[in-house]
Amino acid sequence: MSKVYLQESSIISPLGFDVESNFQQVSTGKSALEQHPDFDQQYVGKIDDDILAAYVEDFQIPNKGSRIQKIALAALLPLIRNRKPQNDSLLIISTTKGNVAALADQQIEAALLSKLGNEIAASAGFTTAPLLISNACVSGLMALSVAKRFMQMGKYRDAYVLAFDEVSPFIQSGFQSFQAVSPERCKPYDAKRQGVNLGEAAVASYLSKEKTTNGIHLAGDANINDANHISGPSRTGEGLFQSIQRAMQEADLQPNDIDYIVGHGTATIYNDEMEAIAFNRANLMEKPVAGFKGNYGHTLGASGLLEAVLAAECLRKNYMLPSLGFESLGTSLPIHVLEQGTAANIHHVLKTASGFAGTNTALLLSKD
Repeated sequence: MSKVYLQESSIISPLGFDVESNFQQVSTGKSALEQHPDFDQQYVGKIDDDILAAYVEDFQIPNKGSRIQKIALAALLPLIRNRKPQNDSLLIISTTKGNVAALADQQIEAALLSKLGNEIAASAGFTTAPLLISNACVSGLMALSVAKRFMQMGKYRDAYVLAFDEVSPFIQSGFQSFQAVSPERCKPYDAKRQGVNLGEAAVASYLSKEKTTNGIHLAGDANINDANHISGPSRTGEGLFQSIQRAMQEADLQPNDIDYIVGHGTATIYNDEMEAIAFNRANLMEKPVAGFKGNYGHTLGASGLLEAVLAAECLRKNYMLPSLGFESLGTSLPIHVLEQGTAANIHHVLKTASGFAGTNTALLLSKD
């Protein structure tokens, strides 16, 4: 199989409007989570609308459509301006809720994912129809996996992956109904974790088969659904364990080859416990692991791609980012949660994601 490379990415988030700014903010322990009046003073990670408006004007992003459409185009168009999509270019869009905020104004059609996807594709100049992936919280990482497979099959010459979601009272109320929202900044894998915070972001990545200096390729991937429960993860970590195993098999890697893990790390009691079980079953319990939800909150359909892009930067910079908010281990099985950023010569990073209804994805990013 030919290698597929993660060539270039763009991030729009509360921590910055490019990849480097986000990497630096995470490396220094910055959190976007703040108490917000629109969310009953609960902690959320929200993009500042004034900064967004200035960016849209400065970079000539189309100032039309919904707020989430502007955020998504602000991430995608910088890549498009560098590399125009061709007739055989693929656009994959990952989102869990899209423009769900339109329902508050009874704009039913505007809330359709297909409508939003087609408008974004048209604004960016794509002639091919976008592929929409909305598969709970694995969507962003699964989008990379699907892009890789289509390109290796020879269906497309290159691919643009766009992942986004915005925080809204509608989504917040859903997580509150599960009693999964933390009253303070979330603490992935920590003994005192009380749940997740929500955030928002848009991330875009360009993939091709062209080998470049400091190239990072997608070495292996797998998506296994254990169908345990609509909201509860597997007690044995089965789906995540199998996803990790199959991704490592494709990449021809052993547990000792993995240098660093960027986990899902929602800071809910059950998710973090499930991840620890899966990492132990895969003999990865001694590998440094970090979760970035303490920096961003859970950005839903954007989270998998956002965290994979940061993982790729870790490979390029030979630096492992820390897990913000962690103080003492809160899982029944041991894992090595990274408290401080660490310089290291790393070659293979495992990124995982898990979501409602038993969804799981594992992706291995490797240097040549």
